[in-house]
Order: sequence, then structure tokens, then C-alpha cells
Amino acid sequence: MTSVAASKWGNSTAIRLPKAVVKQLGITPGQKLEMTVANGAVTFMPEQPKKITLEWIVSEMMRLGLENEPESVDWGPDRGDEIIADKYSRGR
Repeated sequence: MTSVAASKWGNSTAIRLPKAVVKQLGITPGQKLEMTVANGAVTFMPEQPKKITLEWIVSEMMRLGLENEPESVDWGPDRGDEIIADKYSRGR
């Protein structure tokens, strides 16, 4: 068991982890962790990246609302490889 001290850090309280503990856990500076508090004990786990799905994208669009929709940009007519010149694209 390793003893650590809590310190004041702005309006928060911080705990500094010893280098050996950080190395053993594989934590890197800036890494995000999920914290759980249960029965007086604190558990930290590496934050799992969110799986981006179409459902998530649509739910975020609905949550943010139309007023936050980015404006459309007119880049001008298609050029070069942007032009699809097959029969299907021309409606034939």
C-alpha cells in the first residue's frame, strides 16, 4: 500500500500519484480516466472511446438543434475527379 497526500489545486483537491504507480498502471499524462466511487472506495479505469455510429450522430444533431447547424459553403462547380461522368450519374 502506498500513501499519497491530497493537495489544494485551484478550487479542487488533487492527488499526485507516485511515478512507480503511474508506470504500473500504464497511465500517461493527459489521459482521461473514468472515476467510480462506491462504498468509500475510489476506482479509476481508462476512459473507453465512444463508438461513433449513425444513431449517435443523429442523436447529437437532434440534441444540438438546428440553430447549431454549420452553414453550407458553396465551393463552386465540380472540377477534375469531383465530376462523375458515367451514364448513371447523368440520369441515363
